[in-house]
Amino acid sequence: VQLQASGGGLVQTGGSLRLSCVASGGIFSSYLMGWFRQSPGREREFVAAINRSGGNTYYGDFVKGRFTMSRDNAANAVYLQMNSLKPEDTAAYYCAADRSIGKWDYQRKDTYDYWGQGTQVTVSS
Repeated sequence: VQLQASGGGLVQTGGSLRLSCVASGGIFSSYLMGWFRQSPGREREFVAAINRSGGNTYYGDFVKGRFTMSRDNAANAVYLQMNSLKPEDTAAYYCAADRSIGKWDYQRKDTYDYWGQGTQVTVSS
């Protein structure tokens, strides 16, 4: 499956952005999906994940209610609504797809089988 992320940009502290990730070439509803982020000199960090139906979502501790992940299987897409953005949210954001069956270690980046190219989010202070 190919993943195309978009929606990044420059925003002021406290602002909002909505990231999108569109999949092609696979059966989208069969994939568990995640968002990760990475800033220069740092490890790629778990942001959010969602199960196949969209009924369960999981978030990194730093999110603290500011971000919401959703999916639309008819549109082959996942979204990340980010509110109350802070300068420390500045990073490249990546979507990822996982074919796992059974127990899902959604916070581990090596769990995921496919990655998009990343979209840059910059939050100015």
